[in-house]
Amino acid sequence: MSSPAPSTTSGVDRLRIAALYAGGFLGPFGGGITASMLPELGADLGLSPSAASASLTAYLLPFALLMLVSGTLGQRWGARRTVRVAYVAYVVFSLLGAVAGTGWLFLAARALQGAANAFTTPLLLASLAAATPRERLGRSLGVMGSLQAAGMTFAPLVGGLAAAVDWRLAFIGVAAVAALLAVAGIPADPPRDPAGPPRLRDAWRPAVLRLGLVAGLAWGALGGLSFLVALRVEDAFTLGAALRGALLTGFGVCGLLTARLIGSGVDRFGPGVTIRVGAVAGALLVGAVGVLPSALAVAVAWALAGATAQLVLVGVNTLVLRGTTAGGVSVVQAGRFLGASASPALFLAPYHLSPVAGFGLAGVVLLAAGVLAPRR
Repeated sequence: MSSPAPSTTSGVDRLRIAALYAGGFLGPFGGGITASMLPELGADLGLSPSAASASLTAYLLPFALLMLVSGTLGQRWGARRTVRVAYVAYVVFSLLGAVAGTGWLFLAARALQGAANAFTTPLLLASLAAATPRERLGRSLGVMGSLQAAGMTFAPLVGGLAAAVDWRLAFIGVAAVAALLAVAGIPADPPRDPAGPPRLRDAWRPAVLRLGLVAGLAWGALGGLSFLVALRVEDAFTLGAALRGALLTGFGVCGLLTARLIGSGVDRFGPGVTIRVGAVAGALLVGAVGVLPSALAVAVAWALAGATAQLVLVGVNTLVLRGTTAGGVSVVQAGRFLGASASPALFLAPYHLSPVAGFGLAGVVLLAAGVLAPRR
């Protein structure tokens, strides 16, 4: 399918492109919305602290696992139809979470939310690529990636504000946004392969799996590391919850503000270069968090790390979207979020030995992502 020229893009298509970006924000935002309301959830639903914290894993795990196949299946069924149905399902499951009166029903609603989101994220990226001229793909993916990071970053802040009144308001809000996105739809179906319907094995090629590994390592050591940064500033500088939340927000804000510049850099210098630059710079910044002497210095380093995350992720997304279909995008995104889900298990024990060890290991993981990144 040919990309529409900017001068001939209709108002409806502009609205749908804006809805693509909003969908990129909604997915991680909905996933992280419970991070700052765990005490309220536990008290209201009779959940222990550990069971309440499972609301994060309950969303993320089916989201990541289903993305191993959701892009291919969605392209078989038709991207527009699949995205609309997934948004409607997201509305239903969000409202189910809002009215849940028991812990088990709430956790089931969270798992179903994540499953529905798995059928939007890869198809939104593939549709954005289909609607964007090739020479501007990096910039468009930069904006999308920054909004995904911003969604993950702002979710705890908005969730905390909602919980101060009633935590259920947050779920009603995301349901309303998903309903609007279902009405808006997407601007274009990704192009179909003339050889026939997409097959799952086409998305599991070695080059795609390699990019998925790079995305998982990088995002696990950057976006997935926010919990460790929060622990660091609480342990070392006794920052309260509000200040910790504000500090973590800098990661998404910096990624959002640098989006166009990063995307233009990907278009100009190539995704392989930007992935490596982002990995090296991110390793230095993340490693520094374990030794910096003030909360302000940590805040600056963590905000700048948000920009390096976009250098890596926009580069990865550009490579996969230039070389494969929605199924490949889906596999790479699954790798990214599986990396985030593995972050606590990987970095928490070394951190308890020493902050230098925990954040130093994250830096090593980022350098490994840079080494594994393909040049083209």
